Amino acid sequence: MLLRQVKEILNAEVLVGEDRLDIEVQTAFGADLMSDVLAFAVSGCLLLTGLTNPQVIRTADVLDIAAVILVRGKRPSPETLQAAAAKNIPVLSTKYILFETAGRLYQNGIRGCLEKVDEPPRIRL
Repeated sequence: MLLRQVKEILNAEVLVGEDRLDIEVQTAFGADLMSDVLAFAVSGCLLLTGLTNPQVIRTADVLDIAAVILVRGKRPSPETLQAAAAKNIPVLSTKYILFETAGRLYQNGIRGCLEKVDEPPRIRL
């Protein structure tokens, strides 16, 4: 699925990365603990989170995350948006809560990076 389709499904606003909406995404991971993201997310996935600090962008950069989707209508600081722009990481904001965001994406074909913590991730891009 293209990131522009994700934008439409989530009625999201693009905060950074309007020029990157044609990237393909297949998986997503939702968390507010960046240690969980580092432990379980995979390269190329969407990161769904309510955190808005620059650490989110640093984590996304380390894992080569496709895009960050901020839930609950969150708005990051200018510092966070500048970091995302510098790293070429799209940041979108949706008013849906994390659970609804994940559900809408799953319903439209996006799958999780893994189903249970005792299983290895299904897709490593």
